[in-house]
Amino acid sequence: MKKFFQEIKADIKFKSAGPGQKLTDSAGEKTSKEKSPQPVIRQPRQGPTDEAQMAAAAALARLEQKQPRARGPTSQDSIRNQVRKELQAEATSSNSPAARTNLVPESKEELSSHLAVPGVYFICPLTGVTLRRDQRDAHIKEAILSHFSMDPVAASIMKIHTFNRDRDRVKLGVDTIAKYLDNIHLHPEEEKYQKIKLQNKVFQERINCLEGSHEFFEAIGFKKVTLPVPDQEGPEEFYVLGEDARAHPQRLEQHKQRLLGAEPVRATLDRQCRVFRPSALASHFELPADFFSLTAEEVKREQRLRTEAVERLSSLRTKAMREKEEQRELRKYTYALLRVRLPDGCLLQGTFYARERLPALFRFVREALQNDWLPFELRASGGQKLVEDEALALNECGLVPSALLTFSWDASVLEDMRAAGTEPATCVLRPELLATIEQLS
Repeated sequence: MKKFFQEIKADIKFKSAGPGQKLTDSAGEKTSKEKSPQPVIRQPRQGPTDEAQMAAAAALARLEQKQPRARGPTSQDSIRNQVRKELQAEATSSNSPAARTNLVPESKEELSSHLAVPGVYFICPLTGVTLRRDQRDAHIKEAILSHFSMDPVAASIMKIHTFNRDRDRVKLGVDTIAKYLDNIHLHPEEEKYQKIKLQNKVFQERINCLEGSHEFFEAIGFKKVTLPVPDQEGPEEFYVLGEDARAHPQRLEQHKQRLLGAEPVRATLDRQCRVFRPSALASHFELPADFFSLTAEEVKREQRLRTEAVERLSSLRTKAMREKEEQRELRKYTYALLRVRLPDGCLLQGTFYARERLPALFRFVREALQNDWLPFELRASGGQKLVEDEALALNECGLVPSALLTFSWDASVLEDMRAAGTEPATCVLRPELLATIEQLS
């Protein structure tokens, strides 16, 4: 049939080219023929019959079936190009308002009623105030600064450990201050240990750079004094221990121990413990933006991972490479929202750090039980049993960013109770928690 159509096209082409000539014709005959062309009477062409049209359609269908189907890219370069196109399309769709609405809620005020939890909140250990994530650091700094009026020594110690993020530098500075105080305590009669030169190289490199260090020296009894220096032009500044502090050297030892034993002031994660009635939406989680927001460093890492995805499609990965990729995926989330389905169908919900260990989860559940001394089991989706004694993180167990767990009493406990002719209570939560039960929406 293909040849049939080609012959028809050739016939039409030749007929439209006009009359031809014989090779034996002379030039004069050719001229006369051109001057007096004979009119060509063409017969009107009839269209194909219905049977011919049906036969042609069937032939074309058979030809299309025989044509090879378009294949996807096979070379590494074409694979890379294809993946890049898909990633660009994915990035474009993720930037659209509709896509962002599906992934992360934009308006907390409008959608708060539909969220599984309104956000991630923290509790300031100094004031007990519940704070949003963006309020946390500023509030703690303000609380520490306001603490100077009540206990300047404690406030300055908190400032040293909290305001300075470089833990190695903090340790070096704190150890140096402790050395100064040890010299005073061990040699109370030697005046040289009771003066600290501010322009001293060690002081400048290890202590002066720490926020709160000057407040600490002044709070424990040092005073800033300008003194002349032998063999040197002009006076210099010193910290000189006051008379009251010299009279009570044991206090300096106490201050040193407090400085060495202190930790940064960090807000604690608010569990936001909630209890819900039995619901078919138990496994449905609509999380707020706090669970998905990325820092600048995390954004760069995500971009690097997307670039590496191109290479993964065109190369074989070793076991070590796969394990490294899995570990990288585990660090993707910072928080986890967990629900525990109890024997009566009620749901216990709490917020956790993604890297918290399983004992923290068991402790949270146990604190909500009436009989907190009875052993119990928790199982993840798929029947995976969680072991309380194992120091596994939640993200290592696949419980991020959200998960539904199932609570059950320990099998041996159930056997003992049934042997005694009793059954465990269906309602296992403390009464004060049951008084706050909500409807899951």
